[in-house]
Amino acid sequence: MVSARGGRPVAAARHRQVQLGAYVTFEGRAWQVAAVAGASVRLVDEGGQTASVLASFLFADPAFAVVDSPAPGVVPWGLMEAVPARERERALAWQRHIREIETGLPGGPGSGGMPRPAYDPEQRSMAEREQAKADELAQLGWPQVSRATVRRMRARYHAGGLMGLIPRRQARATGRADERVVAAVLEALRRQRGRSKGTLKGLRQLAGQILADTHGPGVVKVPPPSTFNRLVRVLADPLEHPGRPARTATATPVRPFTPTVALRPGELVQVDTTRLDVMAVGEDGHPVRPELTIALDVATRSVVAAVLREESTKAVDAALLLAEMAVPHPARPGWPAHLRLAHAAVPYDRLLALDARLEQAAARPVVVPETIIIDRGRVFVSAAFLAACETLGVGVQPAPPRSPAAKGAVERTFGSINSLFAQHVAGYTGSHVLERGIAVEDEAHFTVAQLQELLDEWVTACWQHRPHDGLRHPVLPKKALAPNEMWSALLGTCGYVPLPLAGADYLELLPVRFHPVTGRGIRINYRTYDHAVLNEHRGRPCPTGPGGKWEVHLNPHDVRQVYIRLPDGRLHEIPWIHRDHVHAPMSETIWRRIRAALGRRAGREEHEADLAEAADQVLRRARTLPGTGVPAAAAAGPAAAASTAQTADDDTPAEGSLDALEAHFPDAVGHPDDGEEPSPPVGRSALYDAFEEAEHW
Repeated sequence: MVSARGGRPVAAARHRQVQLGAYVTFEGRAWQVAAVAGASVRLVDEGGQTASVLASFLFADPAFAVVDSPAPGVVPWGLMEAVPARERERALAWQRHIREIETGLPGGPGSGGMPRPAYDPEQRSMAEREQAKADELAQLGWPQVSRATVRRMRARYHAGGLMGLIPRRQARATGRADERVVAAVLEALRRQRGRSKGTLKGLRQLAGQILADTHGPGVVKVPPPSTFNRLVRVLADPLEHPGRPARTATATPVRPFTPTVALRPGELVQVDTTRLDVMAVGEDGHPVRPELTIALDVATRSVVAAVLREESTKAVDAALLLAEMAVPHPARPGWPAHLRLAHAAVPYDRLLALDARLEQAAARPVVVPETIIIDRGRVFVSAAFLAACETLGVGVQPAPPRSPAAKGAVERTFGSINSLFAQHVAGYTGSHVLERGIAVEDEAHFTVAQLQELLDEWVTACWQHRPHDGLRHPVLPKKALAPNEMWSALLGTCGYVPLPLAGADYLELLPVRFHPVTGRGIRINYRTYDHAVLNEHRGRPCPTGPGGKWEVHLNPHDVRQVYIRLPDGRLHEIPWIHRDHVHAPMSETIWRRIRAALGRRAGREEHEADLAEAADQVLRRARTLPGTGVPAAAAAGPAAAASTAQTADDDTPAEGSLDALEAHFPDAVGHPDDGEEPSPPVGRSALYDAFEEAEHW
């Protein structure tokens, strides 16, 4: 990516940045970037010849590369998972120290706080900061740390990123013991937070108790008092140092409210998760409350990404949320023409010249985030999400505890979604129990996928074109702008730089697990995945995986295929052997419920085939038509209903049949009220009558 704004890159992906004066490889030759004019890049070769090419054409060249720059593509986080935990912890510790040397802050630029005097870039040279870090690590007990070691680790970090900090040989046991002490001191400080502080001697005793409880009595020794005191001064917050007043919720003075200000799209993006106040039909036919995760751009108040999940949001959902907000949203088939970006109040022709993907895009902003504000939820602090942010060059800023105003914009947006969208959807539960209807579960008619379609269309048609009170210009305070109008206004000052993401980048963001390749293929949770590409690897150990197992990427929301990394370095798709029996995405949740419903079988192959057939039938029955309680399979006609019927003389349902599944899920079958004429239960079929069928023809 290139930018003509002062010669500085504005793209989020650091490995795709091209600065003025940088050397690139194009069409097998070395060039230097001389100028950038709009979407054109001016190149000069060694002989003085010049060339002017479009930026998209330059990046699309297979031989394109930036000299002395990391290779493009998503970092394979699965390789990091294969490293022992001891080496991962040591690499992460080195990353914090290197960031403090270069920027003065362990969290990197923009993390907040003041640099320590020994690491202030404005007062200390790089050599002095390296020597100070070497002395500090030596005092902490790190083995054989000198200035040369610190300089070498910095070079390895710039060359290979976090993977470059993984040592090629095992660390010594003394270094392992010091890391345990550091973890114990951090845990002791966490337990004392918010309480009345004691002395350093009392904190040392608490750290010793934590070491004894975690590793056993006498396994890890507590450092001497002098070494321990120096360690506490490094790790403890200055306001939480023992001997100072306690920082409690009541003692902390209330700071004046300062609204969050962002001046360009993507500068600040707030991400959060909550339960949607709508009941939906789950994959098994039962009513569920899906979980909603949104990403809100503070500058434009645009919902740049929204994901609905039947169960709790997983780390892969948060990682894919980044990719969703950075690429154009395609307009769904059947949407009105005025919902396309071509009809929005934006400079469409100029944007289309930069990114051809916008031709079929919906009228929603495309934002490459610079900083994402998250809470301390397990999903957003997971390794998968942080690795995705590290890869795309996105800064992560955790919200401070007990500060609800830190993410006030996204919290208020959840309330707007409930009042403007959720209350108009069948199955609305209300904001609390007192507002809930009598039979909300019976009103649920939409599946989670259908609710996702409705939510995407509502965001495009309503939210993005609705004036927002938070979007007011100081010159025109009485005029509230819509999110799309604010995005169009900011495009003229900040510009737009597309972020090309290939399909392989999405696969790298999926969760990683390790499995052997046997003669039958890959076996995961009673499912068999097989393909001819595995023939030469059957029964052979992986040369790089832990324990000889192969790296496998699995989407927990669609288990019909997996992706395995073979020795060529690419991810190959391996289908489920019964994928043709299931015509809709199936998650791990519905798979576990079907296994419990059918029970155990003697033959594993027959058992797996029955599970595939039952999965397809449950998904067909659970997909009800909007506005009715009739499943789509029953509304297809008597012939479709007759295909799943049984004889009325059977008192006991056959094992593996739909009636057997209904016995395990009795709530999915309707029952007539007293005094009403009995009617066939929802989802069940009547007897096939050939004469009645003939009358329809």
